[in-house]
Amino acid sequence: MLLVISCKILSQTTGSKTVNFTLPIVTLMDVEPNGTITLNYAVPGEAGRPVSAPSVDTSKWINYTSAIASGGIARRITASINQLLSGIDIKVQAGTSTTVAGTLGTPSGQITLSTTAQTLISGIGGAFTGSGTYNGHRLSIILSTNTYADLLAGANTPIVITYTITE
Repeated sequence: MLLVISCKILSQTTGSKTVNFTLPIVTLMDVEPNGTITLNYAVPGEAGRPVSAPSVDTSKWINYTSAIASGGIARRITASINQLLSGIDIKVQAGTSTTVAGTLGTPSGQITLSTTAQTLISGIGGAFTGSGTYNGHRLSIILSTNTYADLLAGANTPIVITYTITE
């Protein structure tokens, strides 16, 4: 009986081991799918009618991955364009994220783009949206006439929309 008790007492031991890990600060963002968007005004079918703005383009999605430092501030995504078009407003709106993983950002609503960066999505914490089309925030790109008298005919005027993720 003493042999059984002594084996039981000696077989119960505990131990600990320190494990170190690192979670780096991560700030990644992209727009999916790759490629350009073509938006063309339509010629009216009858004299005296205005040219028609193109339909809203909803083919692009913003994806991001974010890991902020302890006590760090939330991130935001801004948007700007490289040049203005006479008589035309270029607007963008981000939808609510379709996937939920962490502290995802809040869209600012529709903004009229200019050469100065404006907040499109704010409040991004530690989060990821998933990658590719149909993940993250769907973008709506809208062209509208702001001053009809200022419209100038042109073909294939390239406008670059720049999205930036920042603190």
